[in-house]
Amino acid sequence: MSSPIYVALDTPDLERAKAIAKRVRHHVGGIKLGLEFFMANGRQGVHEMADIGLPIFLDLKFHDIPNTVGKAVQALRPLEPAIITVHAAGGRAMMEDAKAAAPTGTKVVAVTMLTSLDASDLRSIGLSPDPHEQVVRLAELARSAGVDGIVCSGEEVKAAHDAWKDGFFVIPGVRPSNGTIGDQKRVVTPRAALDAGASILVIGRPITQAEDPDLAAREIEATL
Repeated sequence: MSSPIYVALDTPDLERAKAIAKRVRHHVGGIKLGLEFFMANGRQGVHEMADIGLPIFLDLKFHDIPNTVGKAVQALRPLEPAIITVHAAGGRAMMEDAKAAAPTGTKVVAVTMLTSLDASDLRSIGLSPDPHEQVVRLAELARSAGVDGIVCSGEEVKAAHDAWKDGFFVIPGVRPSNGTIGDQKRVVTPRAALDAGASILVIGRPITQAEDPDLAAREIEATL
């Protein structure tokens, strides 16, 4: 079984991204490329990263009207990403169109609540100040829309998994027990997230900013 770790290469520097991916490829299960990478390097950059031989998680978090999101996902079909993201808050119709437009074999997962947000942030945008409640509600909406799973923090994945046994759960904001939290607010360790029902773990800075990224990836993998 491949590693559940997807290394987040959130950098505009294509050569740096390739160098890190090549160093850690034996201890991770895939590569996550986000907006920063995609805006700097585009489709060609994704192709070059795919040549390394690891599955690509294209984390662009689409959130627009259903027709626009469906066409955007369709435009990505030639890249054949393993995973793509949309925002669950875009609504059921938008998620349905994203799933319908995705290539066969591509998992569409819906972002429930960013791990950089907490209860006070929810309150400030007019939502119920309960992250757990918000994630569970959006998880049910995503399930009804027919997408493959959700993105949520490790704090909510157990409840989501209990309610959606065959769902695919992407957990960002994962930090080793000796790691720094940075701009994340709702974090858990890799082992705790996996035990709670995570399908894959998205880990960036603890690996990419380590003095030896390969050693950091191996040490995290060893805890799993």
